[in-house]
Amino acid sequence: MTLNVLILGGTAEGRVLAERLASDGRFVTLLSFAGRTASLQRPQTPHRVGGFGGPEGLRTFLQRERFDALIDATHPFAAQMSANAVRAAHAAHVPLIRLARPAWRPQAGDRWTQVVTMADAAGAIGDAPRRVFLSVGRTEIAAFAAAPQHEYLIRAVDDFDPGLPRARVLAARGPFAFADELRLLRGEAIDVIVSKNSGSDATHAKLEAARSLGIPVIMVEQPALPPARLAHTLDEIVAWLNALHAAPVARREV
Repeated sequence: MTLNVLILGGTAEGRVLAERLASDGRFVTLLSFAGRTASLQRPQTPHRVGGFGGPEGLRTFLQRERFDALIDATHPFAAQMSANAVRAAHAAHVPLIRLARPAWRPQAGDRWTQVVTMADAAGAIGDAPRRVFLSVGRTEIAAFAAAPQHEYLIRAVDDFDPGLPRARVLAARGPFAFADELRLLRGEAIDVIVSKNSGSDATHAKLEAARSLGIPVIMVEQPALPPARLAHTLDEIVAWLNALHAAPVARREV
């Protein structure tokens, strides 16, 4: 018997998990992307791109395609998608597990200001004009229109018009190395960094570089997500899937 598994992607871990399960004949997997990145690097494993139409659309998809398990491997800041996953899985009676990537924690020498929202982050930059490195994703840039006096260097996977009077976009995809981050921060004479606390290894080097240079960091904390079964590693998810496969699974009716 095979187990049909839907992985909600958006992280490197989601891709790695899909590739890992693809070599195991007990599982048939589909990796789903929201499609917000124009230059999406498509995996070699079966995948889809696009939304579902809210929790009801996801519930319908789970039942119509007869999925036996749902894995939430979305970005820690994809709060709406995680909420939709919980609601849809419950309505469809499909087991759900969420990959909970640990948040970064300040280390000795860090100069962090921790905030809850992007609006808080924009306010925390201060009134005096500064050179700001924004590492928050293109969908969050609008919050910084309230602080147009600063010069912004915005790093994003795709180039776009940020709609800010003094802003420049640096299109780049991680992972980023410490030496490169050090060179970037020095070369751009960055005064402060604004970052989401994604917990990703791929983008952690900028924090190490900031610590080395004594640059302050405004850190937007991860949002609260609805309760769900959590896994902190891919091994834990695989163990959960192994247990599901070993137990009888009732096929869902459309």
